[in-house]
Amino acid sequence: MKRSRLILILLTLSLALAAQNNPYGIDDECYVLYRKAETALGTTGFNTVNNQLLSKAIQKGDIKAQTLYYVERLKNATELLQDQKTTTQKQDAEVMELMEDLKRVASDLGQTQYFYYAYDIAQNYFFYHDKLVQTMELVQDMREQAVARKEPYGIWMGNRYIISLYIAQNDYISAKKYILEALRVYESSDDPLIKAESATRLYCEMSDTFPIGNDSVQFYLNKADAARLQHMDTLRCEYHHAKLAAYQRDVERYEQARDYCLADPSLYVISATAPTMFSYIDKLVYGEELEDIDIIYMSQHLREVKYIANIAEEYGRKDLAFNTEKNLVAYEEKKLAESNQSKLTEIEAKMGNTVLSAQVDQESLRAKKASRLVLFLIIFILVVVIVFFVIYTRSLKKTNEKVRLADAAKTRFVQNMSHEVRTPLNAIVGFSQLLSLPDGSFPEEEKEEFAGHIINNTKMLTMLLDDILNASAMDKGDYRISYEEGEMNYMAEAAISSAEHRLQPGVRMYYAPENGDPYTFRTDPRRVQQILINLLTNACKHTVTGEIKLASSLTEKPGYVTYSVTDTGPGVPPEQAEKIFERFAKLNDFVQGTGLGLSICRDIASRMGAEVYLDTSYTAGGARFVFAVPCKPDEPQQ
Repeated sequence: MKRSRLILILLTLSLALAAQNNPYGIDDECYVLYRKAETALGTTGFNTVNNQLLSKAIQKGDIKAQTLYYVERLKNATELLQDQKTTTQKQDAEVMELMEDLKRVASDLGQTQYFYYAYDIAQNYFFYHDKLVQTMELVQDMREQAVARKEPYGIWMGNRYIISLYIAQNDYISAKKYILEALRVYESSDDPLIKAESATRLYCEMSDTFPIGNDSVQFYLNKADAARLQHMDTLRCEYHHAKLAAYQRDVERYEQARDYCLADPSLYVISATAPTMFSYIDKLVYGEELEDIDIIYMSQHLREVKYIANIAEEYGRKDLAFNTEKNLVAYEEKKLAESNQSKLTEIEAKMGNTVLSAQVDQESLRAKKASRLVLFLIIFILVVVIVFFVIYTRSLKKTNEKVRLADAAKTRFVQNMSHEVRTPLNAIVGFSQLLSLPDGSFPEEEKEEFAGHIINNTKMLTMLLDDILNASAMDKGDYRISYEEGEMNYMAEAAISSAEHRLQPGVRMYYAPENGDPYTFRTDPRRVQQILINLLTNACKHTVTGEIKLASSLTEKPGYVTYSVTDTGPGVPPEQAEKIFERFAKLNDFVQGTGLGLSICRDIASRMGAEVYLDTSYTAGGARFVFAVPCKPDEPQQ
């Protein structure tokens, strides 16, 4: 094999490349044979024509055509197994062997794009047969290879494959950071292999990571339009413009884009359910009756369901929007449980452990119990949210505009909570199932890491629920301040101990009092610690490098104990200094939290005669929050 490869390389160096008048830039005679091989994939005549391609490529000294011979071998192997629902270990091994052959030849002949295309073909094969663990292993290996080889094209393609995997599972939140990385590589690279490809799809996918009413949607669609290189780019742009135009009530633009999409037979490549989506949107735009959305039929493109819900709300169909979101959450929870079970089954097959089968059955029962618990918690949270908003809405006696804004805030909160609650719950269920596997499945240090993730996500979930219940208690007037003696330094150190588990790796948190001497004053120590913990937790969420400092002073504001929390995060624009203290306000939708923490801090502080605010004069980088507590508060008469 090595000798034949050496002969192949010597021949390519000794022969000139023939005329190239085809899309692949290979010899025209080789191109004819390549097209025949493509047509013969999966048939008995494939090997004959593919061997003819190799012979002609060697004769012409065309190294790219020679590489395509190995590409076709790998594609043919996967095509032959296309109709099988499951594949054997032997068949999987044969695909992997052909993939390694293509990688080796592509590397030897300097055909970088086909080195990574080998991963693409194999990944599609495993993903098609629901072998997600092996798919992700290939993606990870490809990215590591690209970094080790310092090849931007490999990094670019690796990110694109991960994006496709996440989007195939309707997980745009996880896909977002890889989309940004792929765009960074594309926009900064001068690699001709990268620049020869279109970034339109990435820009369109980036627009899908934002709520439809966000200005970033239009921003990224404009960039997608500017990056168009081919017909499919235009079709993809019009597909996204149609949805946005419907939301913006631009009926003329919607009809233009919709008709363009429906007239193109290639629309199914972008979305097989697009015609159904347009039929739902038509009924909303033209004011026709629309009862329910068939989520199961549209399950491959759940983002379209979310768009329909958003458009329904914009057109005043709030009940339809709320029911669609609720049904969507229930469907995604069901698919999550099924996905976890599928991954367990694949792990069992890879380990080849026959004893594991019986224990997987036990885990299935436990998973069902866990799913019931998850469902109960979600119902409980939704009930709390609904009760909270009923109480909150009844207390409003203002203009119709404020009522509309409150209703919009409710919808955003429910949508946000569906993600915020699912994230820690999914982690708890997933890692609990992995810990339940038999001894020897994972090293002890990995089990300890899993346990740490479970504890951390449990604390995160508890904090989310505490925020909701605290806000509800304040609205009902059930929140009480109990005064007693509190020691300044002790309360600060206790707050740091409670919040330090939220620190991101490499970030330092410490206490720096102006004076280390003890100082005792009348206050509610529990409420002081609660506010400090909330401020520290908020800093932990936004600080990925550097430090978080909690300081105290008796001189910064005479008559007050002044605590301050300073971080090295991205900071807060001065014009947002008050907005961040509003309920459900979040400057970054992708940071964990309900948007209630700072609002609760200010509410508690006002009941104590204290102040909580953002120090807008701080310009050293990051943000500085100040909490000033009176040393001699006005205590209510008993």
